[in-house]
Amino acid sequence: MRNQQGVGLIEVLVTVLILGTSLLSLAALQSKSLQYNHSAYLRSQANILAYDILDRVRINRANVTSYSLAVDAAKPTGTSLAQRDMNEWLGNIETMLPGADGGVECVASTDFCTVTIRWAEQNSSGETSEDQSEFVYTTRL
Repeated sequence: MRNQQGVGLIEVLVTVLILGTSLLSLAALQSKSLQYNHSAYLRSQANILAYDILDRVRINRANVTSYSLAVDAAKPTGTSLAQRDMNEWLGNIETMLPGADGGVECVASTDFCTVTIRWAEQNSSGETSEDQSEFVYTTRL
């Protein structure tokens, strides 16, 4: 019986090691799940913003080309409806998406509009990373 001393303690240590590893893996899985959930949330916000500007373009269809603006262009400062719409829309993008910018390209002859929204993704610690996500939506008015 003397050879059996400490075997129970080794079994407990192995069990604690396995349990600890399992809990760490579960925590990492939860962290990744939250990160992917936030990424999906940002993508849904981009989708909502794209539909917002397209609804504004449809309302002011007579001035469809006035909505064309490159992604990295400055906010329009004019007083026309299209310029006010774009200014407000770009402000909404900055508010709803981290490090975001957007652009619209509308072609009057084909009635096609392409909305592009880019934003910075966040890493697992919540800091803005170098990774950029892009949402591009093309539709016919």
